[in-house]
Amino acid sequence: MSARDSTVRGRSERDVRAARTAQGRGAPPGAVADAEAPVLAELHDLVGGDDAWLTVPDAAQVLGVEVSRVRRLLDDRVLVGVRRGRPRVLSVPRLLVEPEPLVSLPGTVTVLSDAGYTDAEALRWLFTLEPVLGQAPVAALRDRRIAPVRRQAQALLI
Repeated sequence: MSARDSTVRGRSERDVRAARTAQGRGAPPGAVADAEAPVLAELHDLVGGDDAWLTVPDAAQVLGVEVSRVRRLLDDRVLVGVRRGRPRVLSVPRLLVEPEPLVSLPGTVTVLSDAGYTDAEALRWLFTLEPVLGQAPVAALRDRRIAPVRRQAQALLI
């Protein structure tokens, strides 16, 4: 990622690298929190309070699967979650799970990841009103408007 690309979205290249490094396995506790604290605070406002989030065990119960299956869905990017709260617990927005997981989410998250977005930033984008769509991308995906959402996400690559 070039310095120009990262500053376009208001982040320094150092911040982007720090967040990506902290996301990897074995990162010290709180490393992601420091790099993404502003994004997580914004997510709280966009997604909602504690009722709008599911922990991994709660998501497993809603989906009727084992906890290991939900973790696999997170690893495979079928679901997206962030560590939030005190203590930091991996949580998934309820809207991504209920009434059923979004089948269009993995491709959209891949495009956002290619644009350099972390999981928290991808969730922020998904839940932020997109003027071209007339609604938040996650709502458009629920309405099966996959192509327009992906076009908007691809525009972030430029």
